[in-house]
Amino acid sequence: MTILIANIQPSVLFSHSVPVKCSRCRMKTLWLSFLMLLVPPGPAAEDGIGPKETKPKKAKLPKMKEEDNLLVLKKSNFDRALKETKYLLVEFYISLSGPSQTLAEEFAKAAGQLKKEAPGIRFGKVDVTDQKDLKKEFNIQEFPTVKFFVDGDRKNPIDCKGVREASAFITWVRRRIGPSTMLINSTDQAEAIINSEDLAVIGFFKELHGGAVEVFYETARDVPELLFGVTASEEVFVSYGIRENTIAVFKKGKPVHNEVSEDGKQNKVDLTRLIKTFTMDLVTEYNLETSVKIFDVPVENHILLFTPKSSETFNKTYEDYKSAAVEFRGKIMFILVDTDETRNGRVFEYFRITEIDVPAVRILNLTSDAKYKMPADEVTVENLRSFCHSYLGGKAKPHVSSEEIPEDWDKNPVKVLVGKNFNKVAFNKAKNVFIMFYAPWSHNCRKLLPIWDELGKKYENHENIIIAKIDFTANDIQLVMLDRYPFFRFFPVGSKNQVVVYDGEYTLEAFTEFLEKQSRPKAEGTEKTPGESKEDLTKEETVIKQKEEL
Repeated sequence: MTILIANIQPSVLFSHSVPVKCSRCRMKTLWLSFLMLLVPPGPAAEDGIGPKETKPKKAKLPKMKEEDNLLVLKKSNFDRALKETKYLLVEFYISLSGPSQTLAEEFAKAAGQLKKEAPGIRFGKVDVTDQKDLKKEFNIQEFPTVKFFVDGDRKNPIDCKGVREASAFITWVRRRIGPSTMLINSTDQAEAIINSEDLAVIGFFKELHGGAVEVFYETARDVPELLFGVTASEEVFVSYGIRENTIAVFKKGKPVHNEVSEDGKQNKVDLTRLIKTFTMDLVTEYNLETSVKIFDVPVENHILLFTPKSSETFNKTYEDYKSAAVEFRGKIMFILVDTDETRNGRVFEYFRITEIDVPAVRILNLTSDAKYKMPADEVTVENLRSFCHSYLGGKAKPHVSSEEIPEDWDKNPVKVLVGKNFNKVAFNKAKNVFIMFYAPWSHNCRKLLPIWDELGKKYENHENIIIAKIDFTANDIQLVMLDRYPFFRFFPVGSKNQVVVYDGEYTLEAFTEFLEKQSRPKAEGTEKTPGESKEDLTKEETVIKQKEEL
């Protein structure tokens, strides 16, 4: 299929264009080179290079190391790679990370294909386990992270988010360096695009430059998994019954959504969010395959229905859930969690869901990590709509789980914390508090509890150090992100929201050494220190949250 782009300059349609020398310039250069051959050589300068001498050749740099068509990048060769490569897509990864390993094969496959088709585009990889300077320079927080460098610009890389498959990487790069959409001039061309893929997006715009259409072009660059077309043809407008600027989504050849596009009233983030939701089903069942895709769609509000698929009432509950989802597409993602599936245990644990709770409905805000519980027990369309509207309207209150405070919580060397007394103890203005977060069912936790008790006895009579523990499976602590059990956090004396991650060995000696180094005297915590430098501060919590493991 060939689609013609006629009478419209790429520089007008798209923000990225590639300068091309005109034929007259090339002829002039060629002609001058012929003239130079006709000029006889002049006498050699006394201190210059003589007629029989040649300039010394520059030593060629060795080729950069490659693995699976990927440049192996380090601090020592990163700048060179940028200078030698016009377009460089780089994966920052951790070698032992599951998500990194999953992405590596697709990334390498895309690199191999583009290396043959477009040598000016190269792919590279950085193992941040060793290259900590590069990790810091580019502020890499999640793994893997992919960034695109153009024309050697080290300061302004473009984030490549939500791309997982080789074909999507190739499409993403091509749209970044060339046209992001196909120009449609006839109904036949529109039909060909709409029917060529399961999902296609067509922009109907009366003007193909400026205003809302530019937002459409930018969105197309960031959603490489979908086919995008754009038209200003009156014939195509009439054929699809479109009268104003509109973005239409087609699924398997049929229109599923029309979005009126007005200048100044739409932005790329909102449009990307809306369009990407159509890559998922109206209700997505959580499993190993969909867990990654769920978090690729930039919708920060997730509603989850916990119910056994084996239940006699499942079909009715599911249909009500699906019916409610229609109204909130693009605002709340609807997810089904089968409680019969034992591999979903981490999700039940995260939301504190037990067998007696199901069916249960929760909303999770990915930005704040706050959880909300549907007040009504019965899962109906009316109750679901009311719950979602209450949440979006800011009226719903976060649901916080907490055990009751034990009467003897502070009688032993290791203090017992729950949700209700956590903040009061952890942020004590006069105490340094070292806390173990554990799961009662975890073998590793049970193995470490005796060592933690020893640490508690060692500091039992210390004037400003408290050793504590909390069952994180039964108590919600909004400040602390879920990590692998057991995990440890240190709260310095006098701090308000500062949390220090412990990442040392799990031994009495290592815990003691950490405490002695991190603990602040009482006076320091109660006095303001406006001149304190960043280097003097303990590092704040930077937990890598692998959402796929929830």
